[in-house]
Amino acid sequence: MVGVKMAAAAAASIRERQTVALKRMLNFNVPHVKNSTGEPVWKVLIYDRFGQDIISPLLSVKELRDMGITLHLLLHSDRDPIPDVPAVYFVMPSEENIDRMCQDLRNQLYESYYLNFISAISRSKLEDIANAALAASAVAQVAKVFDQYLNFITLEDDMFVLCNQNKELVSYRAINRPDITDTEMETVMDTIVDSLFCFFVTLGAVPIIRCSRGTAAEMVAVKLDKKLRENLRDARNSLFTGDTLGAGQFSFQRPLLVLVDRNIDLATPLHHTWTYQALVHDVLDFHLNRVNLEESSGVENSPAGARPKRKNKKSYDLTPVDKFWQKHKGSPFPEVAESVQQELESYRAQEDEVKRLKSIMGLEGEDEGAISMLSDNTAKLTSAVSSLPELLEKKRLIDLHTNVATAVLEHIKARKLDVYFEYEEKIMSKTTLDKSLLDIISDPDAGTPEDKMRLFLIYYISAQQAPSEADLEQYKKALTDAGCNLNPLQYIKQWKAFAKMASAPASYGNTTTKSMGLLSRVMNTGSQFVMEGVKNLVLKQQNLPVTRILDNLMEMKSNPETDDYRYFDPKMLRGNDSSVPRNKNPFQEAIVFVVGGGNYIEYQNLVDYIKGKQGKHILYGCSELFNATQFIKQVKCVFHLLLLTYPKLL
Repeated sequence: MVGVKMAAAAAASIRERQTVALKRMLNFNVPHVKNSTGEPVWKVLIYDRFGQDIISPLLSVKELRDMGITLHLLLHSDRDPIPDVPAVYFVMPSEENIDRMCQDLRNQLYESYYLNFISAISRSKLEDIANAALAASAVAQVAKVFDQYLNFITLEDDMFVLCNQNKELVSYRAINRPDITDTEMETVMDTIVDSLFCFFVTLGAVPIIRCSRGTAAEMVAVKLDKKLRENLRDARNSLFTGDTLGAGQFSFQRPLLVLVDRNIDLATPLHHTWTYQALVHDVLDFHLNRVNLEESSGVENSPAGARPKRKNKKSYDLTPVDKFWQKHKGSPFPEVAESVQQELESYRAQEDEVKRLKSIMGLEGEDEGAISMLSDNTAKLTSAVSSLPELLEKKRLIDLHTNVATAVLEHIKARKLDVYFEYEEKIMSKTTLDKSLLDIISDPDAGTPEDKMRLFLIYYISAQQAPSEADLEQYKKALTDAGCNLNPLQYIKQWKAFAKMASAPASYGNTTTKSMGLLSRVMNTGSQFVMEGVKNLVLKQQNLPVTRILDNLMEMKSNPETDDYRYFDPKMLRGNDSSVPRNKNPFQEAIVFVVGGGNYIEYQNLVDYIKGKQGKHILYGCSELFNATQFIKQVKCVFHLLLLTYPKLL
């Protein structure tokens, strides 16, 4: 029986575990029973922006309503008293949040208060709340106070980020600022460690930690090891005992946590990509699993010379419930376009079938109830009609992906992103280019200035030998003529010199993409997607640096790249600075966490890598999730600060 229980629990992903924790919290911290017949207790949910970001990718408004949440309001909004309803709070234990909660107690806004803190609250702040409750004679109304340890955002079953609000506090720029003080750096590291600690509490596992030396990742490892060790030592209050341990997906063996620094690979965040999810993140406004599209609605039928109508903004949630998204988010874009078309055609066939059956039986105007009362020989029709809601949902998802894929395709065609992707893959895998880099940079029709800069930076980072000064000047001139800002290049130049590329430039494997001819031949005629001229590139699996590091450490391979990685085991009585792993067996479960920011390209690469490893699991996490545009912006900032701090640098 125990074996069955553990096997069932082993399937729980971090998304499921965080969702279960949230549902328990919304159920007044009592485990939520799915099949309970009674009406839920109606309540209001009060959250801050942090709480909103944690809940929104996991629970829909409908799910909240099913849990009895009639209203969900921001803590710092103007809220009217609702004296006969309990309130569940889900907020960070910050000074201003505590003040506002105390104000709510004084104003007697709700019948009772269930206070849940995203991260652990300090004793002094807890006393502030107690004093406010006493002063407001509301002690009896404060029903429960809980530390939830949920200070991270889960985006996929196997992916999480630390935060969305205040993400600049833990950004690449914040960690790599040349003018950062020791105290500021401590704060950045403590923020990252607090979230990682919450992550492992929710996971119910104490990891074995490996990290590179002399980087921000090492600082995180040291602090996290200390925090886990202290918690384990305090047996009475340890968060890793009893019910929580052994209940996660990591119940049979402890997981490996690999902490890597963004600076080990600056090429991947700049890379143009070819898979659906990564493309959506690169070219559209996509964050916390929601994509925002601008749809131009043409010109109104109004007198000549009227102004064009304002663009409508449309938002779509790309969630685990969306089977098409789950199946195709890691697929090459041409495959996605083809699949959308096939889905559309199969939907049309089903829709016509329902209409045809209805008209044969003269039931066009009848409602479904009347239809279902007919005798058995109409069973076929009944089943067709009963599947209508399912069909409508299918239609909604097809429309969604038609709109999103069309928006992506517009970018691909306008900026020749297929050409950039193919070139960068060739550069990263040291394959000969069939057209010179200078030609693409100088081609006014190929991409934006930023696209050109990204391509050149990847070339510069990947080159075994830096281009000669004369060549570099030629490239710089072409980039400047194309409208590029050269600051990112200057920064990468400094970074490359500073790193001295001890282990030579990160190698990106030696396989490459294969062009399958132009897409117009692949797409059937009459398709929604006019893909003339766009290359149908087929991806081949090649391990990116982060995946390669993980592979070395997870499989216990000896490799100069990872042999001197530090080793921490928070369960060992005495911490020892060692790079010699005590555990000689390969790991079954691993978490890769990138300090300084991650991206969907790396995530997808890890997902593809683990597909070939039976029975193994990987989670990908990062301090923030950025696309190339956001990353370049941060790089420019760091370079600007470098110049201010060290004016003689150039």
